[in-house]
Amino acid sequence: MTLCKDAGLADPNCQLYMLFYYLGPASVGLLMLNQAHEGLPSWPMILRAASITLFDIAAQALNYTGAALAGPTIFAIVYSSVTVWTAVFSRILLKRHLLPGQWIGIVIVFSGLALTATDNSVQVGSGVSHGLLLVTIGSAMHGLTYVMCEIVMVVPDHIMSDMPRWLQMLMGDKNTQRLSVVQNTAVQGFFAMSSLLVWQLVYTLPRMDEFILEPMHEAGTSYSKAAVILGSFALANLVHALSYFFTLRHFPGGATSAGVMKGLQAVLVFVVTAYFYCGVTGGSEMCFSPTKFSSLVTVVGGVALFGVYTEKQHRLERQRQQSPPPQPQPQQQSIQERVDKV
Repeated sequence: MTLCKDAGLADPNCQLYMLFYYLGPASVGLLMLNQAHEGLPSWPMILRAASITLFDIAAQALNYTGAALAGPTIFAIVYSSVTVWTAVFSRILLKRHLLPGQWIGIVIVFSGLALTATDNSVQVGSGVSHGLLLVTIGSAMHGLTYVMCEIVMVVPDHIMSDMPRWLQMLMGDKNTQRLSVVQNTAVQGFFAMSSLLVWQLVYTLPRMDEFILEPMHEAGTSYSKAAVILGSFALANLVHALSYFFTLRHFPGGATSAGVMKGLQAVLVFVVTAYFYCGVTGGSEMCFSPTKFSSLVTVVGGVALFGVYTEKQHRLERQRQQSPPPQPQPQQQSIQERVDKV
């Protein structure tokens, strides 16, 4: 996102970078769908996935616009709240019971990222408060997106039965076929790309000179450089999308586990930012520091703790499923019944 901003490609109204953000999952997702011979899901499931896509577009637009305004450090701190939001929404909608150790891991992850608030590299100035608000709202919405994707992919029937009726109607009841990882990537990527392509044709194209070409010229960005930046943006999100949906469907803990991995991703932003941008662009907020190192160690420890207890929970669930149901105990006759028989 910093590269897009420095290259003059990050106008918050045009959202050109968001078109490329969804381009990778759309194109490769459809190709994988054809190779996997899975076919398209039913139209009701396509519409459900499309509705989640529109919600996620709004969430990601808020997040990346806020990141451009507030800078990578504040973005990483606030974006870590995805972990907490995902756990909360999983508890409310999926009735998911987390072990105390899992909650401790979540708190450690968030606390580790909050350590950066004491670092003197946190940006201050105009636009930061606005960016902070956008990332806060976007993080909460993105946490809910995790849970909604898990519902349409892998939620068991007994959990679907316990959900409110209105949610079953929106996300599909227990008799509805679930989406595979490839299907969800393809459908959501295609609808997101199509929606943003329409926006580029309707809004950006008539204002191309003012909002895109002139900022590119002022930043000294050539067309080939812009293509490389936006292409890299698309490739990075392709890897992200496939990892994200695979975690939701196959990793123990589902949406909550994916949310915790977001916390680890946010800290790794510090490492990448320091390596590529420290002393090159921006100010001290781009550089690594002892506080950020402490944050990295704390978050990795929280992720590891969460993983240990998630595996423990998964093992206990398998044992419960494999153990035979308890046999009913014969009722003992009361003294009065035995006297009556005599």
